[in-house]
Amino acid sequence: MNADRIPTPRRVRRHDPGRRDRLIDAALVVLAEKGVAATTHREIARVADVPLGSMTYHFASMDEVLTEAFTRHAETIAAVFDERLTAATDRASAIEAVITLVRDDLLGSSPDLVLTVELYVAAARNPALRAVTQAWMQRSRDALERHFDPTTARELDALIEGLVLHSALSTDPMTPEQIRHAIERYVR
Repeated sequence: MNADRIPTPRRVRRHDPGRRDRLIDAALVVLAEKGVAATTHREIARVADVPLGSMTYHFASMDEVLTEAFTRHAETIAAVFDERLTAATDRASAIEAVITLVRDDLLGSSPDLVLTVELYVAAARNPALRAVTQAWMQRSRDALERHFDPTTARELDALIEGLVLHSALSTDPMTPEQIRHAIERYVR
């Protein structure tokens, strides 16, 4: 070893315990902006402002990233569902909670709406994502069963999903009054 050589200082490894969560959040941003087909490790790392290698350090595959991101999305929406229906004290307030949930929560955020549609489309071909949607549907039904029998809860959940998809994909979306009418017509 040459005594004149100055040792190069080792690069300090940055302690970043929240990096995996930031990557999942970044994945949701990319999915909402670009869709599943255009979501890449590189783009997620860029949005999260982390080195590309962080993606392979924290996730074994893009499927794992998608599953984690869509699970977080579904859990966030399910928590709102739980909150609305837990606050309802009787059947009438439960009906109002469902109307508000569809009108204000599910249709109120464009990125969330796009993420939901992206999840549905991706789940059609990906069993892991189908498991995410199944868990989400079950959680929605459990919340609805606080106020409706299991058959009605399942059918109402399907109606809610249909109302959301029709409104999201239509060039002539349903008005809030039409959404109210559809829900009230079914549950009364």
